[in-house]
Amino acid sequence: MTANPIDWDAAVRAGQRLAPRGPRVTPSEARAVVEELRSFATVAEGRVRETTGLGLDLPIADAEVLDRRGWIAASAAGMAVLTKPLTDRLGATEFGAVEFGAAAAGSQVGILLGYLSGRVLGQYDPIGEHGGRLLLVAPNVVKVEREIGAVPADFRLWVCLHESTHRLQFTAVPWMADYFRSLVADYAAVAPTDSAEVLRRVGSVITGRGDAAREAPGTVGDSWLRRIQTPEQQRVFDSVMALMTLLEGHADHVMDAVGPAVVPSVDEIRAAFTERRRKGRGPLDRLIRSLLGMDAKLAQYARGAAFVRAVVERVGMARFNEVFTSPDTLPTVREIDDAPAWIRRVLG
Repeated sequence: MTANPIDWDAAVRAGQRLAPRGPRVTPSEARAVVEELRSFATVAEGRVRETTGLGLDLPIADAEVLDRRGWIAASAAGMAVLTKPLTDRLGATEFGAVEFGAAAAGSQVGILLGYLSGRVLGQYDPIGEHGGRLLLVAPNVVKVEREIGAVPADFRLWVCLHESTHRLQFTAVPWMADYFRSLVADYAAVAPTDSAEVLRRVGSVITGRGDAAREAPGTVGDSWLRRIQTPEQQRVFDSVMALMTLLEGHADHVMDAVGPAVVPSVDEIRAAFTERRRKGRGPLDRLIRSLLGMDAKLAQYARGAAFVRAVVERVGMARFNEVFTSPDTLPTVREIDDAPAWIRRVLG
């Protein structure tokens, strides 16, 4: 049995210890937010199904509404399952040889989870230990709606439209979760296990020397994270990023397509939310966001939504849904920015 190079219990403890305090609400206000988010998640998925034509006959599962500490625990559990192919491989090498190292690695993961726990509005975990879970983080929803001056009911439903679309992408497309899992396993299979090599590539990026520092820009997910990878890793990473760009863009497109019918202030919410994303925070926050690749994630929303919008405008939603036929019909990295090329290849 190999050692796990990450102590996930340590990650949860560190993350929960560092999680920021949520906005001030009374107990009755907190209960109302939880009840409304659960209700809106069901309403939202019904609307998303009507708009996309996906999953019309499937049952709608309940959403889980969590606080920040609960989100950290749920995310750590999901990450443990998702990264198991990689941690199993690393655990059989020098990375898993020292128990203290696993605790330290867990604490470092916990620091990131603690940071993210104050920013994530919701997510769909397709392959966690309990199966698919739609998670909504109540204090963050309240915090953002207050910051942008949104009508609370409108903003909560708008968030649920996005996250419910993600759930539908995995529940209505039978092969999606297995494909996502296979990409993670493929990435683990080509990940280097030599710590000296990993440090060498990190150093090459930092100092601007070597192959790792000279990767051509303009690739989906181009960042320091991609540049420290081997060519084999980059090929798998590009497939992961192309998939995530499609899914994020599809969710953004759908939430705004459904929005006008059920969210009266959707235009104001989108404008204020986009401005909030653009402005960001202080220098330290911007540095952390860059290191975590969060700015690249924002680019995913924009590029993915542009791809979906271009295809839907040209051929309609029903034909766009052919993107979910099989892994072969997904857009490639290059096709994300060239919708006509995808249309020619897949739709003829």
